[in-house]
Amino acid sequence: MFDVSSVTISYHTVDLLPVLILGVFGGIFGGLFNYLLDKTLRVYSLINERGPLFKLILTGIVSIITSCCSFGLPWLAKCIPCPEGLDESCPTIGRSGNFKKFQCPPGHYNDLASLFFNTNDDAIRNLFSYGTATEFHTSSILMFFVAVFVLALLTYGIAVPSGLFIPVILAGATYGRFVGILIGSFTELDQGLFAVLGAASFLGGSMRMTVSLCVILLELTNNLLMLPLVMLVLLISKTVGDMFNSSVYDQIVHLKGLPFLEANAEPFMRHLFSGDVVRGPLVTFSGIEKVGHILQVLKSCSHNGFPVIDEPPLSEAPVLCGLVLRSHLLVLLMRRKFLATKTFANEDFIQHFSSVDFAKAGSGKGITVKEIQLTAEEEEMFIDLHPFTNTSPYTVVETMSLAKAMILFRQLGLRHLCVVPKSSGRPPIVGILTRHDFMAEHILGLFPNLKQSKWKRLRLRLSIFTTIAKKLPIISKYF
Repeated sequence: MFDVSSVTISYHTVDLLPVLILGVFGGIFGGLFNYLLDKTLRVYSLINERGPLFKLILTGIVSIITSCCSFGLPWLAKCIPCPEGLDESCPTIGRSGNFKKFQCPPGHYNDLASLFFNTNDDAIRNLFSYGTATEFHTSSILMFFVAVFVLALLTYGIAVPSGLFIPVILAGATYGRFVGILIGSFTELDQGLFAVLGAASFLGGSMRMTVSLCVILLELTNNLLMLPLVMLVLLISKTVGDMFNSSVYDQIVHLKGLPFLEANAEPFMRHLFSGDVVRGPLVTFSGIEKVGHILQVLKSCSHNGFPVIDEPPLSEAPVLCGLVLRSHLLVLLMRRKFLATKTFANEDFIQHFSSVDFAKAGSGKGITVKEIQLTAEEEEMFIDLHPFTNTSPYTVVETMSLAKAMILFRQLGLRHLCVVPKSSGRPPIVGILTRHDFMAEHILGLFPNLKQSKWKRLRLRLSIFTTIAKKLPIISKYF
């Protein structure tokens, strides 16, 4: 998209210091952006919960602020004489172009209007341009950076389609060019290269991605010579940003309440057992259960999996038969194939069902408990759950390390993990672990004393040194 392959880029060891500065401040600005965005989204969620009218009012207010910035701030910029020897007209006419007139006399252009009144693609291309050291005023770049930074915070989360990637690139490119203007006399690096590295640092400090961002920026610029500097600035900005908070996408997932599990368990999980985090009353079903009881349980709780336990006289001692899903129970109740007595179902009874009946329904098309209407006579009948139970669910002993159980749960992609007792003479199941039980917030709520431990700080230090140790061999081979 932003093809600068025709430009020959050269840099030396002394140029690494400005790159380090870009990376450090990019990580700081990225962490600040994530912090402010989290606070903004929390306020927006409270406003959006009040109804469509408040969503519309919020969208209108943000639109007015955006319009005021776009049309008001260019009045504060000075007019600049058009450069000589240009291939294009100056000032340009139309939406695209590098030189917008905006109340300037003939032969002059407004640099801030050239950024505001362009498309985002053209604005980024202008900032990435090589050999344009005199095209923008320092004050215009600073005003544009503040405006884009604030508007990116205000726009994301309102009731209109919006994103973060392009605004963050635009803000980072502006920040990089501003740094290039300030320290341009101390280095031979072009301001366009500073803009590219600034965009990389801001992306790394906010989104905390390394390899994927490196590939994206390489495709944007189509210049392999930039790869070592981009890798270095991404590594530094991500490391600095991790000292303050998590990535912007992790914060959004957390704000939405989605139980996302990280690839590695928290260090304090190694000192907890699986049975320590099992809480709440365990809801179980008998192998042959009364229809009314099943319906009552489904109405009173929102669990998606239930242990099936055989007790005397169905077995000599209580034994765990397996796990039955909520969706399967709803299918059984909807089909109304019940037994009049508490007996095992025969093969003829099972033939009333097929695998298609229990296939996962599409989004919003599943059976709900409100759709099931049973008579009093039907509620007194029974269902044999044995044919519809998963008789081989994944189980762990209650004394297994919680960290090991979490890794097993995540790598196998489970929804339920049964916890069984270590000793005999107890109920056959202690509880069920779900994704929510492995969340750090849930565990710290159960054990507040862990909040004061030093394990989180130790993990942060280890992650920093591990990341640097992994990346240094890759970076060093380019120098």
